[in-house]
Order: sequence, then structure tokens, then C-alpha cells
Amino acid sequence: MQWETLADWIWAIYYLFIITTLCTAVFSIVKKGNKSWSIVAVLFTITVPIVSLIYSIGRPRGLNEFDYLVSQIQHGAFWSIFVLIGHFFLLGWWGLFLFKIRLINTSS
Repeated sequence: MQWETLADWIWAIYYLFIITTLCTAVFSIVKKGNKSWSIVAVLFTITVPIVSLIYSIGRPRGLNEFDYLVSQIQHGAFWSIFVLIGHFFLLGWWGLFLFKIRLINTSS
């Protein structure tokens, strides 16, 4: 039985983003830079893909994962709002991480 899904290259970019975020957050925790934000980033990095996978399993036929997420956000499903907030947090964490690295490199 064939279901709609996103292209393989999208999944490759997504999981590269997740793995890279996890590694840099753990690195940041070890180096004690933004420790509290990095711990939250690790938690979101682990929980967001799991929650997204669990709730996307029962999606209706003809919807890929992104379409289903958007439709669930429009319906106000808690899990979809959690996933959206998690992804925005991870993007913001990357901005903070890169900004901090830039400050360290320019002050050296």
C-alpha cells in the first residue's frame, strides 16, 4: 500500500539538521556555553521527531507529513503546536549558537 510522503532529499536534509543540532547542543553543554538553552535544544531534538512520527502514522490517505502537520495546526492539535514550537526553537537556538560563535571569533 503506497502512502504519500515527502521526497527523500527533504528527509535527508531534515535528519541532517536534527543530528547536527543534537551534536552541537551536546558540544555546547560540554563546553558550558548556553547550557540551559542547549539542554532544551537536546530535549526538543529528541522529542519533536518522535512526537511527529507517532502522530503522523495515523494520517489520512493522500496527505504527506507536512500537509498533515499544517492541517493539524489549523485544527489546534496540541501535538502539532508542540512540533511547530519545537522546530522554531531549534531554528532560534541555531541563530543563538551561530551568533555566539561569531562574537567569539570577532573578539579573538
